[in-house]
Amino acid sequence: MSPTFPHRTASPSVAGSPRVGILALQGDVREHERVLRSLGAEVVSIRRPDELLAVDGLVLPGGESTVIDKLARGFGVAEPLSRAIAAGLPVYGTCAGLILLADRLEDGIEGQRTFGGLDVTVRRNAFGGQVESFEASVAVPTFGGPPVDAAFIRAPLVVSTGPGVEVLAELDDGGIVAVRQGNAIGTAFHPEVSGERRFHELFLSLVRAA
Repeated sequence: MSPTFPHRTASPSVAGSPRVGILALQGDVREHERVLRSLGAEVVSIRRPDELLAVDGLVLPGGESTVIDKLARGFGVAEPLSRAIAAGLPVYGTCAGLILLADRLEDGIEGQRTFGGLDVTVRRNAFGGQVESFEASVAVPTFGGPPVDAAFIRAPLVVSTGPGVEVLAELDDGGIVAVRQGNAIGTAFHPEVSGERRFHELFLSLVRAA
C-alpha cells in the first residue's frame, strides 16, 4: 500500500540541517546535490514512496520529463509524490522538473503525465531540440543584485499562469521562465549547471519555513 501524506514526518538532521530529497530516477542529480550540500543541506536520493516520508523538501532535476514520468510510475512513486506536494512538501523543479510540476502540459508525448503543483501551462521543448540550447542572463527582481546566468537545455516555457502564481523571471521577449506558487518553485533553466545558487537558497528558505 502506498503511504499517505496527511502530515509529513521528516525530522531535522544533525545540527539542524534540512534534509532534502532529489528524485533520482534520471537527470542531473549530482549537480543539484553539489549545490545543496554547499548550502548546508543533507541530501538523500528518492526512488521509492516510503523515502518521501523522511525528507523536508524535494528537488525534481532536469533530464527527460517523459522518462522520469514513466520511471516514477513504474517505481510507484508518482502518486505518492503528487500527494506529498499537494500536502505542502516544498519542491523545486528545474527544466524537466518544471514540466513535471505543471498542472497542464503542451506538446507532451501521448499519455505523458505530470505530478502537478503549479497552476501553469508549460510547453515542452519550447525552444527546439538540443542544438537550440543556449545561455542567457535573466533578471530576477525578487533577488536583487546581478542577473542569473541561466542555461537553457531543450528547455520548456511557461505559456500561461493561474491567479496564484508569482512570475519570478522572464526573458526579454516576455517568455516566463521561473515561477513560484506556495511551496513550489519551477525554473525552465538549470541554475545548478551554471553555478547559480540563489534559487536553491530560495528553495531552502521554504524548506526551513515549513
